[in-house]
Amino acid sequence: MPDPAPTTRASFVIGDEATARRMTDLLGERLGEGELAIAAFERPDRAWEVSLHFGEGPDLDGIRALVAQVAGDAASAAMTVETIAAKDWVAASLEGLVPVPAGRFIVHGSHDRARIPPNKLGIEIEAALAFGTGHHGTTRGCLTLLDLVLRAGPPRSVLDLGTGTGVLAIAAAKALRQPVLATDIDRQSVAVARENARLNGVGNLVHAEWATGFASPAFAAHAPFDLVLANILANPLRALAQPMSEHLAPSALVILSGLLQPQAQSVIAAYRARGCVLLRQIVIEGWSSLLLAKTF
Repeated sequence: MPDPAPTTRASFVIGDEATARRMTDLLGERLGEGELAIAAFERPDRAWEVSLHFGEGPDLDGIRALVAQVAGDAASAAMTVETIAAKDWVAASLEGLVPVPAGRFIVHGSHDRARIPPNKLGIEIEAALAFGTGHHGTTRGCLTLLDLVLRAGPPRSVLDLGTGTGVLAIAAAKALRQPVLATDIDRQSVAVARENARLNGVGNLVHAEWATGFASPAFAAHAPFDLVLANILANPLRALAQPMSEHLAPSALVILSGLLQPQAQSVIAAYRARGCVLLRQIVIEGWSSLLLAKTF
């Protein structure tokens, strides 16, 4: 088999964690298609470094413009670009990522498997062909709210809508030791979620299904849901308010995320109109996560 083609790594330094996280969020949104892994980590000098690993040739001018937009012209001008061996481009992007705690859950890569305390529920997720390593503020917000909900009592039927890598479904299955439905409109994400569930020892509990809407048979077979997790984006969440409410059990709980802070109120209003009231809102790195309850 021929050696894999080399890949490109671009790196730059940002002064603080909050700016680094905003930078990775923006780059993930703008550059999400194709083979890309993004990592942000603190250096020994307390500055933060952001590294991007590309499986395909990047638009370096466009990336420099995005860096300048968030971090300033100096950071953009100082960005370094190098060619690395393709075989480890994902692993290299994870070297600086530490395990991420969220309530009783800790999301980690395989390189940190031995560091997870025995009293925590480890969720092993690598950067793969879908979003969701656990380092994003939306995932952390969802996991924090999920832990809060599960401590109050076990829901009977759980849905992870727009599962991505399956991190939320895996967390629920590990904590509850009961089946969880995980759906996504992207077939590749479904395959990744299934594999991650298997690697985390809950392959028999996480039922990952391809579904493009609530008319899919997958929902009818499991509804009504006592708990729905949906870490998507504001516009799809608003559009899903009506069909989701029709698949909720009485007093069901809903955790929504993928919302920039200014978008939260419009999503809250859309779900309030469908009988779901806000119980709690948390903000991590500028991203809102909502906990709602169905009242009618």
